[in-house]
Amino acid sequence: MMRISQVLFIVTLAVVTVVPSHAMMRSRRGPTAPHVQKKSSKPGTIRHTTFKPGQRGIADNRAAEIQQALIKAGYLNGDPSGHWDSSTEAAMQKLQSDNGWQTKLVPDSRALIKLGLGPHQETPATASDNTVSTLGSR
Repeated sequence: MMRISQVLFIVTLAVVTVVPSHAMMRSRRGPTAPHVQKKSSKPGTIRHTTFKPGQRGIADNRAAEIQQALIKAGYLNGDPSGHWDSSTEAAMQKLQSDNGWQTKLVPDSRALIKLGLGPHQETPATASDNTVSTLGSR
């Protein structure tokens, strides 16, 4: 009789310990999983929103710059339209493919740098000249 009560006590203790910790655990969503939010105005109504990382589109002025560089490099024909269209996308994918880079996402930063459209940085000599002239003018 004593053994049954000890076993029952241990089982009860295990259940009481495991259940609250399991109930407190949160599931972890990935960064691209849909977000679920409850609207405060109508209880019980659920609104689904999706997370879309990254840039949504290419601005027309940037598209024109890229098109001009692709024309100069021989990957695109005609005049720049200023719109990111299928021919521009195909030309960018061809440039990236020719260099062994990814072709699914466009434009690749390495391709933009190769076209001369990467970040503009001052040369060390120019930066030091600016510092000296700024300090000398005080």
